Amino acid sequence: FLSSILTGDYEVAVVNTAEEGLEQAKVGDYSLILLDVIMPGTDGFQLLKMLQEEVVLRRIPVILITSLNDIQHEEKGLTLGAVDYITKPFHPAIVRARVNTHIKLFQYWNQVERDATIDQLTGVPNRRRYEDVSRKRWQDAIRLGSPISICMFDIDKFKVYNDTFGHPAGDKVIKAVAETVASKLRRGTDFFARYGGEEFVAILLGDDAETAFSHMRKVRAAVCVGLILGGGAESDFAHLQKVRQAVEALQIPHNPEVSEWVTISIGGITVHPKVGTAYDTYLKMADAMLYDAKRLGRNRVVWMDEKIHQ
Repeated sequence: FLSSILTGDYEVAVVNTAEEGLEQAKVGDYSLILLDVIMPGTDGFQLLKMLQEEVVLRRIPVILITSLNDIQHEEKGLTLGAVDYITKPFHPAIVRARVNTHIKLFQYWNQVERDATIDQLTGVPNRRRYEDVSRKRWQDAIRLGSPISICMFDIDKFKVYNDTFGHPAGDKVIKAVAETVASKLRRGTDFFARYGGEEFVAILLGDDAETAFSHMRKVRAAVCVGLILGGGAESDFAHLQKVRQAVEALQIPHNPEVSEWVTISIGGITVHPKVGTAYDTYLKMADAMLYDAKRLGRNRVVWMDEKIHQ
């Protein structure tokens, strides 16, 4: 009956036990859960408690649907974390109105959370979002026994660029670089964020060193070759000539005393993390590789695994 009321406006999934409901909530992408209190085996109150114990699931609003219309049961449901309580028999218009209200609230708070984790200049995830995702990806790599690559990179001689052309022009360069790199890191296992200032960080889950290194060289080609007017692609990047030609008209010159064109340097490391290993240790190593890329002349990639690639 509930499904027939709501299907016209929403995508609705129906399950018949608490166990099925918990599994469905874990694998689906839901904005609201309508939960009957009286079910065979595990009841709705117990399931509500289990949902609240799951970090990811506790954010999904839950409306309890029940024939138990006494104050004690309603208080119990709300205390356990339900956002609303509808007693049977219910009127379809009331159900639709309450569902609509709580889904709108859920979407609003999701938008607020997204805004708080997005860098306003570039539109890519910010440092706060990166801190959350990096730890989760590290734990995923440990759990799956998968390699993970950490990449640090920044815009070469950016302070000189700012001093020469001004901060508004510098902001445009940061935005252009971020958009270009983000467009090249679009796989579901790729994560890219602004680390701060002109620095960025990328996490590639599931890449071995050779694959990640090759992937980041392509990113570097798209940014450095693409934004370098007349700079010429290195032989390794010959297949990206069309990319370079397409953005050649951007013509982003640097201060000629330090560099003809805007470029970036990249430092990275690929590891197979084990239980007890610290993410920050390897982030520092990636940063050290970035330092080496700068020391060796900038506009290059330096990568660490069993050996150092340049």
